Amino acid sequence: MAYGQSQQRKNSWLGDANNPLLMLIVINVLVFIIFKFIDIVFVLSNSAPGLFETQVMQWVELPAKLNTLITRPWVILTHMITQVHVWGLIGNMIFLWVFGSIFQDLTGNKHVVPVYIYGALAGAFLFILSANILPRFAAVVEDFRFLGPGAAVMAIAVAAAVTAPDYRLFPMILGGIPLWVITLIYVLIDFAGLASEGFPHHLSHLGGALVGFFYVKQVRNGNNPGAWMHNAYNWFINLFDPTKRKLKPVVKKQVFYNTKGNAPFKKTVNVNEKRVDEILDKISSKGYDALTSEEKEVLRKASEKNN
Repeated sequence: MAYGQSQQRKNSWLGDANNPLLMLIVINVLVFIIFKFIDIVFVLSNSAPGLFETQVMQWVELPAKLNTLITRPWVILTHMITQVHVWGLIGNMIFLWVFGSIFQDLTGNKHVVPVYIYGALAGAFLFILSANILPRFAAVVEDFRFLGPGAAVMAIAVAAAVTAPDYRLFPMILGGIPLWVITLIYVLIDFAGLASEGFPHHLSHLGGALVGFFYVKQVRNGNNPGAWMHNAYNWFINLFDPTKRKLKPVVKKQVFYNTKGNAPFKKTVNVNEKRVDEILDKISSKGYDALTSEEKEVLRKASEKNN
């Protein structure tokens, strides 16, 4: 592996080089362990019942009451990676791994995190909206709080099913079960939950499902709804990378080496089979638009040479 490729793999977990799905699972599990450890400390210290909830969890869970939410804007992000129930964690992580692995294999690594975040945000919006507008829940809006990546996982599940509906799981059962069937069952379970006091929670999951559907449709139309997330992440990481910092111009270079905008030489592109293969691999994983101008020139030279 070339040095440049090695550096790219280290610098971006949102990109195609690494495994963002695994990173999401690790983050969820680590956050669960941290809060479960804090809960254990409260139990061993013989704290009053509910003290852990009022002193700790209220600062990371999403409240439905707008006046409370305004004072804790960070919970828009923390609620989507925080869980306190073991079976809830296990269930969400299994579904995230199954559907996320399929979606990541089919579309590459650059869409998993954006779909996860968009799905969670859409779920949060519908949760807050329904809890405040519907009379039955508005009367007890203070009692509604949302926690966990349910909407985000639902978004990834639907995105995977829309991308490849005929993808088959469990091939030993009648040749396999189509992915769209499994996803439909997954969605219908939440749809059935609308007929309960947990309506806002289940509606938030269905909001995530809509995000997964429309995200894939946007990608098929040539758009990239998650590009700004990658750009923002790379910009932030580059702030701490000395090789990426912009240095102040040196006066000597400005005075004695000023060519008035004319390049002193023209770089000759080196065309070889290994270089072309690397560029073709990059197109396969990221698309033609991800190529640099130098890489596009290499392809052009290679095509002329073959002709």
